[in-house]
Amino acid sequence: MARTPATSRRALLFGTAAVSAGALLTACTSNETKDQEPAADNAPVADDKPGKQVTIGFAGPQADHGWLNAINDNAKSRAKKYSDVTLEITEGSNDTAAQIGQIQTLINKKVDVLVILPADGKALTQVGLQAMRAGIPVINLDRVFASPQAYRCWIGGDNYGMGLNAGHYIGEQLKGKKNAKVVELAGLDNLELTQQRTKGFDDALKNYPNIKKVARQAADFTVESGQAKMAQLLQAQSNFDALWNHDDDQGVGALRAIDQAGRDDFLMVGGAGAKSAMDAIKADNSVLKATVLYPPTMAASAIDLARALGQSKGVGGLAEFEIPSSLTLYSAVVTKDNVDQYLPTGFV
Repeated sequence: MARTPATSRRALLFGTAAVSAGALLTACTSNETKDQEPAADNAPVADDKPGKQVTIGFAGPQADHGWLNAINDNAKSRAKKYSDVTLEITEGSNDTAAQIGQIQTLINKKVDVLVILPADGKALTQVGLQAMRAGIPVINLDRVFASPQAYRCWIGGDNYGMGLNAGHYIGEQLKGKKNAKVVELAGLDNLELTQQRTKGFDDALKNYPNIKKVARQAADFTVESGQAKMAQLLQAQSNFDALWNHDDDQGVGALRAIDQAGRDDFLMVGGAGAKSAMDAIKADNSVLKATVLYPPTMAASAIDLARALGQSKGVGGLAEFEIPSSLTLYSAVVTKDNVDQYLPTGFV
């Protein structure tokens, strides 16, 4: 006999309400099929009701950045929501060997599911494989392992989409202006994510022939580097119409440099979704007019996925019996018009 679905199918991962459960299946041996629902409609799905106890191991890098700290906070707060979840969280480390050791400790504890945000996806692939071979499913969070065999599900942000949406927002703001100029304050250039954000931005600008990117400067995702590199951009470019900054933490420094230079002749778009950026957007008293999200709420969704895996359930709003193998989050553009909606997700 197929299991009866939960009466409330809350869409844990997508934030949208799913339809209520339908009628029960008739007896499995019945020859009557006209009143039966498809088997997928009766798949057990995760909801808020307590179920099988699940121990989730969580291992990430050292929280030395506002976004990474928010990742940890989101994971902890989400786990506390469920009485059937125990969270084993490591201290976190940017040292590959140290993080591998922390994950191996969780494997030895025989946790039910692992959520891993690797400091270096390629370098930690082997420990992901080790967990999977030990029968512990892995949720790979954001920085992807080198092999899909090292994880059961990947969930993360859309770096290309960040650049794409930032470019489209700027393009729409400037589409009536002839010979518009934009500049870009990127992150660490040796990171693939930085390259993806730049590519998305450049691809978006191709839709606006009136706009030309006249300068690009790479920073280091820190306040200090943002201030120093923005000062160089301002010195080199006496006039431009828009700036896209890849990261709101380094954006704090960029805004300092802009204030020191007394410049207010362009609009600025940030990246990631820091609370300080959202507060500035809401106040509307600076050049910062928008930020493109790279939501740390992905860690909360990773806990939802891990819980569903540990309880052998699917997720509400989907017909499949199993959770997806990958889930890419959307990079929404936060402006003054919608900032109140996103403020609760802003990280410090």
